[in-house]
Amino acid sequence: MKKIKIILYSLLASFALAAMALAFVFEINNVETKAMNDQARAGVDGKFITLSGGVTHYQTAGADTGKTIVLVHGFSVPYYIWDGTYDSLVKHGFFVVRYDEFGRGFSDRPSAPYSPSLYRKQLLDLIRDLKLKTPISLAGVSFGGGVVADFAVHYPSVVDKIILIDPVFGFKNPAVPKAVVSFTMAMNHEKQATGQLDDFKYPDRFPGWVEKYKIQMAFKGFRHALASTVINYSGDTIAANYKKLDSFHKKILLIWGKEDQTVTYNFSDSLQKILRVNFFPVDDARHLPHLEEPVLVNQKMISFLRSN
Repeated sequence: MKKIKIILYSLLASFALAAMALAFVFEINNVETKAMNDQARAGVDGKFITLSGGVTHYQTAGADTGKTIVLVHGFSVPYYIWDGTYDSLVKHGFFVVRYDEFGRGFSDRPSAPYSPSLYRKQLLDLIRDLKLKTPISLAGVSFGGGVVADFAVHYPSVVDKIILIDPVFGFKNPAVPKAVVSFTMAMNHEKQATGQLDDFKYPDRFPGWVEKYKIQMAFKGFRHALASTVINYSGDTIAANYKKLDSFHKKILLIWGKEDQTVTYNFSDSLQKILRVNFFPVDDARHLPHLEEPVLVNQKMISFLRSN
């Protein structure tokens, strides 16, 4: 019996030491040291509005009489992913709104589960609190495509036309707990930041992209937002929403970079099997064709939005 107790105590001590070692390693690699608050937002471009889920960072521009389009960013890059497209749409007479989803950029990082309802409610609150004229058009890039589709099937009367740019498809949820996902992100924060350049075929054309991305990583809750999303946002739900969206007969423009390595080009065929769209493939571009081929893509978007 005494030997068994010694073995058990030894095992407990080993587990305790291992836990302490992991905690130490985590703290060394933890870049989230700042709080997202008014002080952090001081001097930041754009505006801020308090919605039911928290403070949201957003920007609007354009004629009040112009047709409204809301731009929804992807999984982790905030609303600056729409730079260029935002300005182009405003220049051509549209009233344009872009915003940071919760957990990203300079929006709040609520501790709630990052499920479809959280993203859906944030967008609905934004539309209502800004008193936007409906129906509006929506554009979503990458994960934003899934957010847009989910919103449209829940509030079809609020949405007119839809633009999907390399939208998320075939999303696989991890088979490990959220804590493991979060810990892995903390250990690989540098790789996560530099990996954003993989979305471009010509990353040298986008100097400062990684450094700009790192700014949001310093604020507490960013990692939680991403980890919680991959745990709570079902890939099956995303695919089901695209299929449901088809039943509403919305006008949809699908844009896809032919050399996308993030959501590969073959998924454009998979999506078109369940959703009728106006398809616009883009040569010489990866995951963000609106940034790599801005003139071509912006012209297509403007033409689509203006069409009857």
